[in-house]
Amino acid sequence: MENGQDFVDYYDVLQVNPNCDARILEIAYHYFAKMYHPDHAETADPDRFSQVVEAYGVLRDSERRAEYDRSYPGHRSRSDFLFPASGPTEIDEKTALSDGEIHERMLLCLYKRRREPPADPGVIGWLLQEMLDCSEDHFEFHVWYLKSKGLLDTTEEGKLAVTIQGVDHVIATSRTHSAEKLLLARTGDEAD
Repeated sequence: MENGQDFVDYYDVLQVNPNCDARILEIAYHYFAKMYHPDHAETADPDRFSQVVEAYGVLRDSERRAEYDRSYPGHRSRSDFLFPASGPTEIDEKTALSDGEIHERMLLCLYKRRREPPADPGVIGWLLQEMLDCSEDHFEFHVWYLKSKGLLDTTEEGKLAVTIQGVDHVIATSRTHSAEKLLLARTGDEAD
């Protein structure tokens, strides 16, 4: 950018269309902040995390974004983006976000169960499905996904139970949520 620094394509960092609205920008920020957060065991990348925070800080502020956009056209590095400006993919994004929330709820429930009676760590599948209030097909998808990731397993009694990786995931996610809240609070204080 200025002062001898290389121009950083913030839209590319967040993989959003330059015409995206604030909602899409926030979705992209949360997606990448969670992915690259230093406490996220599998995908931690402190440098990328810092870039994501910096990009979001500039693009979410209308005045800073307008100033950035004036110099952006000459530096545009791509035309395809993971997160579009808006449109029909919003339904898919909402579905993915909803699925992510269900996965977190499932793991948290199974984590609590694993801690409370360690001798009987599992939960009957249909009971968990009822607690999550989702269809059988959707529940099977969630179970498949979490098992494939190694976060969930089936006990000898046929119950669902969180694995060691699942416990680590719950703890890392809890830390990430806590750190994001602190970071957003600090960013908000700096903006004021």
